[in-house]
Amino acid sequence: MVDGHTHLSLCDPPDAELVAAAASAGVNRIVTVGTDGASCRAALAAAEDFPQVYAAIGRHPNSATGFDDADLAELAALAAHPKCVAVGETGLDFYRDYAPRADQERAFRAQIGLAREVGKPLVIHTRAADDDTLALLDAEARGLRVILHCFSMPDRIEECVAHEEWWISFAGNVTYPKAQALRTAAIRVPAERLLVETDAPYLSPQAMRGKPNQPAHVVMTAQALAVERRVAWEEFDRAVDASAAEVYGW
Repeated sequence: MVDGHTHLSLCDPPDAELVAAAASAGVNRIVTVGTDGASCRAALAAAEDFPQVYAAIGRHPNSATGFDDADLAELAALAAHPKCVAVGETGLDFYRDYAPRADQERAFRAQIGLAREVGKPLVIHTRAADDDTLALLDAEARGLRVILHCFSMPDRIEECVAHEEWWISFAGNVTYPKAQALRTAAIRVPAERLLVETDAPYLSPQAMRGKPNQPAHVVMTAQALAVERRVAWEEFDRAVDASAAEVYGW
């Protein structure tokens, strides 16, 4: 099993304990994601320390205020690291408007260009901005591998799966009792483009709800999805491993 999106630098306990617990649970690869310069460097440090950890390098839309050419140059330098497997998370977040929308869009477009330049997939965060996010991807990300992280658009699932170069990633919230629409959406995703993640320390699966999340818990979410898709666990596990290997290129 793969945790396709986590934030080790925000989790407790230390990385070594998190990675060991994940391995004991059967999680053989972890992608830890940077959201600004400091967390991107921490993600790469973790990837250097542990062979099963990889990094995604990006500027989160909530951290996009004042994004400029110097910020892009920093991301480009970090994204060239051999253990960086993706650019992002990037996208649009209009839920809280922590960063001006113009800055979010500028950072988003710049990271689309960076993903194209380095030949790595693009990790997307979108919240309260579905129309704008999808429109910008349609306009500017053609031909790129795109990962819709923590998928939250069940009413747009048919539109999303129609893009054969897009992967759909589900987090622990898909296990919540009121998330039936998300579970129904998960059934519609082709096995070869389905990913599972924790987004730790956030979005713990239902069995751990109210407690901090960690990469080991991705197995709980994956098992729930296997049941929902009516697939044997071993088959589901192999499919997610293959899907992650295809998009991340390891």
